Amino acid sequence: MDDLMFSKRLKALRTEKGYSQEQMSALLNISRSRLSMYEQGKREPCFSILIDIADFFNVSIDYLLGRTNTK
Repeated sequence: MDDLMFSKRLKALRTEKGYSQEQMSALLNISRSRLSMYEQGKREPCFSILIDIADFFNVSIDYLLGRTNTK
């Protein structure tokens, strides 16, 4: 996984939708600090969280991971 691409895209999607880290972490049922670490590239999500993020933003996992530029 390209940590930097994932972290940039996750943060961009979150801010585009107008969610704070607090709101987004609550919706994903994870801690705000975990979400922050994802956005900083300091931690990678497990597969189930990755799927939840893709589903929530209606984008492909390939988009989140930087394998395509098509959402």
